[in-house]
Amino acid sequence: MQRLAHELRELRRAAGSPSYRAMAGAAGFSVTTVSQAAAGERLPSLAVLQGYVRACGGDPAQWEPRWKEAKAAVAGVVHEDAADARPPYRGLARFEPDDHHLFFGRDRMVEELKRLVRDHRFAVLFGASGSGKSSLLRAGLIPALRQEIARMGRPAVLRVLTPGTLPATTYAHLLAPAESEPESWVVVDQFEEAFTLCQDRTERARFLDLLLAAREAGSRLRVLVAVRGDFYARCAEHRTLADALRGAALLLGPMTADELREAIVKPAQTAGWLVERELTARLVDEVEGEPGGLPMLSHALLETWRRRRGRILTVAAYEAAGGVRGAIAATAEEVYGKLSPDQARTARHLLLRMVEPGQGAPDTRRPLTRAELDECTDPEAPLVVERLARARLLTADEVGVYLAHEALITCWPRLHGWVEEGRERLRHHRRLMEATRSWLEHDRDPGALYRGARLARAEELFADDGTLTESERAFLTAALSARETERQAAARTARRSRFLATALSAVLAVAMVVGLAAWQQHRDSARQRKSAARRVAEVADALRTSDPRCSWASPSGARRSSRRPAVPCWHRTGHTAST
Repeated sequence: MQRLAHELRELRRAAGSPSYRAMAGAAGFSVTTVSQAAAGERLPSLAVLQGYVRACGGDPAQWEPRWKEAKAAVAGVVHEDAADARPPYRGLARFEPDDHHLFFGRDRMVEELKRLVRDHRFAVLFGASGSGKSSLLRAGLIPALRQEIARMGRPAVLRVLTPGTLPATTYAHLLAPAESEPESWVVVDQFEEAFTLCQDRTERARFLDLLLAAREAGSRLRVLVAVRGDFYARCAEHRTLADALRGAALLLGPMTADELREAIVKPAQTAGWLVERELTARLVDEVEGEPGGLPMLSHALLETWRRRRGRILTVAAYEAAGGVRGAIAATAEEVYGKLSPDQARTARHLLLRMVEPGQGAPDTRRPLTRAELDECTDPEAPLVVERLARARLLTADEVGVYLAHEALITCWPRLHGWVEEGRERLRHHRRLMEATRSWLEHDRDPGALYRGARLARAEELFADDGTLTESERAFLTAALSARETERQAAARTARRSRFLATALSAVLAVAMVVGLAAWQQHRDSARQRKSAARRVAEVADALRTSDPRCSWASPSGARRSSRRPAVPCWHRTGHTAST
């Protein structure tokens, strides 16, 4: 079934990824029916499959054998006494709009939500993890809004989306309807992904602005956001969003005892099954007031139904399934125990990729995207995904593969232990994934590569890791190559600097020698001049004492001061001076 769903998605991708609305028109079925044909959660009817193939330009006749093969495989894993029976419970999977006939116990909350979205163009639903927000929106509110839109008598578009990593880029065209378009109702499920998966603050702020534009006068947009209660404070980081929460928010609380009884008994009755009263009382007692207990209850009921006796769900079957707290772990361990050692390693790597480690908040799930799956070189990956999905531990859609519910993280000790053991590595890996995505978006810009301590830590954790995707390995390889290139360039620069320093030192040494020699020569010349002057002075002094005619000169060569200048001796004798 999973393989058939994958092939259908590939067919749609090859056809240019037409919208499900366009495909629904060509196939003659609803948008939900067409989209679920490729989700892999259940086998579509042959007519739906043929319509899907026609909408993608394929030949329906070529796909009929594949459908029959998948049908035969599915029939071999369900309860032996009712091969075509559809479970009345969804297990860990959320309820979808087509499951509204099995959705019970939330009538009061559906009415409150309807009033909320009718009175406010932008509204928020808060609820704890496991409180049933997604099921309430899809199987409770969406069918009610469709009836509301039909009753209004004017065209409107209703969309359900989850943020993902690039919410503004992905959904900008849906959140800014043109004036000529009909009114658009947008339900944003798992809004916390805007904080856990979207790491770009600018992208997140732009997405919030697009949603909050619904509050503007004349807007043709209506928005309902569903977010986990522990992200309330994160919502307050955006001032306009914080202002919008006043009077436009609803808190989804736990179900009452009567509501739990409805959720336990009525789905079975609708499908023609019965639940023992003792079992109903026990389930209500164990789940009432339990935070996040609904997915555990739903999975326990599903496993009890699979172990039913005839048409009755019994306490004995419930205990055999492991009870509310043990059913999830029992199912997961059973599937994991049947995997080969190589498959078990693959399962661990894939499951950890589907967990977003919390930072001051509980861990959340994240999609293992189609791109990651396509780049996975592990040959065991497709088979492991198929087996985990068949056991309803995983769900699949056109975006990727998910953990069926976050309860799996806390209720399956093995997975919880893996997360705790590798929490630091998980955080570094999520940063590596984000850095790789940014690097690819910027056409492999070298400036987006890891450097310094971050690269050293990534090399330590992931250099020999065979679980990285091709893109992640390419990013890390490019970063390591750039570092080696920089090291070589630095080494060349260092060698050049040492050579220049040596040459400069030699030049300075020569200059110093030449300068010292010149200084020595200058000093010798000065000494010689001083010696010559001393000798002249000595001769003059001697002449002054021995020759009276030179007595006018002082030993220092300066004229002797007197009132009357001395008369040269040759002048006194009357002789003419000879030349």
